[in-house]
Amino acid sequence: MDAADERGFREFVSARSPALMRLGYLLAGGDQHAAEDLVQAALAKLAVKWKRVDAPEAYVKQVMYRQQISWWRTASRRPEVIQARLPESPGLDRTHQSELRMVLREALAKLTPRQRTVLVLRYFEDLPDTEVAKELGVSVGTVRSTAHRSLARLRELSPELARELETVS
Repeated sequence: MDAADERGFREFVSARSPALMRLGYLLAGGDQHAAEDLVQAALAKLAVKWKRVDAPEAYVKQVMYRQQISWWRTASRRPEVIQARLPESPGLDRTHQSELRMVLREALAKLTPRQRTVLVLRYFEDLPDTEVAKELGVSVGTVRSTAHRSLARLRELSPELARELETVS
């Protein structure tokens, strides 16, 4: 990589890292360390192919999705990740929206990796069912049924989200 390419890569990383970390955090179910690993692995693969990639952000997201899928398949071989629980009731200075985010984050972490990934791709990334199916290598029907069951599970895990999720179904 020459100096100009390195500068372009560094600018891309600086500009897009926060958004990529948010996506990684959601894909990793709220595990900050796993999100960092996911983003770092994707950026390392991008660095190798920097000159040949026309759409770096799309490439990195694709690598992140596929890496997450690969990680779920080997999840049984990895040790369990222990996470701190969110407080039962937020402080008085918290807004309703912040409270909902925390509840949603906790509920997402309780879903299976596949359920979480389908919801992230479908509702956070706003991909149509056909694109989600293509990304995950499953049928459109599988995406739809997984999304339906995942939303039902979120309602079950966090009844306070039920009203918010009614607009999604």
